[in-house]
Amino acid sequence: MKMTENLLVPVDVYLQSGIHIGSKYKTGFMEPYIYKIRPDGLCVLNIAKIDEKIKAAAKLLARYDPEKILVVCRRDNGHKAIKAFAKATGAKAIAGRYLPGTLTNPSFSGFIEPDIVVVSDPWLDKQVIKDAIQSNTPVIALCDTNNTTENIELVIPCNNKGNKSLSLVYFILAREFLKEKGEKEKALTLDMKEF
Repeated sequence: MKMTENLLVPVDVYLQSGIHIGSKYKTGFMEPYIYKIRPDGLCVLNIAKIDEKIKAAAKLLARYDPEKILVVCRRDNGHKAIKAFAKATGAKAIAGRYLPGTLTNPSFSGFIEPDIVVVSDPWLDKQVIKDAIQSNTPVIALCDTNNTTENIELVIPCNNKGNKSLSLVYFILAREFLKEKGEKEKALTLDMKEF
C-alpha cells in the first residue's frame, strides 16, 4: 500500500478499525478499490484510495450548507456515528428505518429537501437512493466490496458493516468537513470516542 504519507490518520488507525476489510464477495463496481484478496477469500480495500475518497467527500460536502446535508444509516452499527456526525457538523441524520417519501412527498409530515445525501450502505439504504434519484439529489455512499454503485455521485470504499470502521469514517469526514468550512478549532476538538 503505497502513498501512506499524508494520510488523514496514521495507517495503523485505519488498520485497527478494520476499515480495509471487505467481504468475500466483490462486484465489478468495487474492483478498482480492491488491493488484494486474502487466502481466506476476504477482499482487502486499498487504504490510500479510502483516504483519497474521504478527502474528496469532505470537499464535496463542504460545498453545501450543513443543514442541507442528510446522513442515513439503517444498520445499527452506524447509528451512533451518524448522530455524532450530525451533531458535529449541523447535518440532519436518520438512524434506523428511512420512511419512503421523506425526500419526495411534500405532504408527508417528515418531508425534507436536502441538497446532498450520505448513505452508509447502498444496499440497506436503497430506498433513500431511490428517493434521491427522484428528487435529483446527489448521493455519497460508503461502499463495501459487495456493493453496486449505480446512481452514486461519490463512493467511499470501506468496511460499511463494522462498528469501528463506520465510526472512523464519520469521525474523519466530520473533522475534514469542518476544516474545509474554515472551522479548524472545532475540528480539532472532535473526540473519536463520541463517534
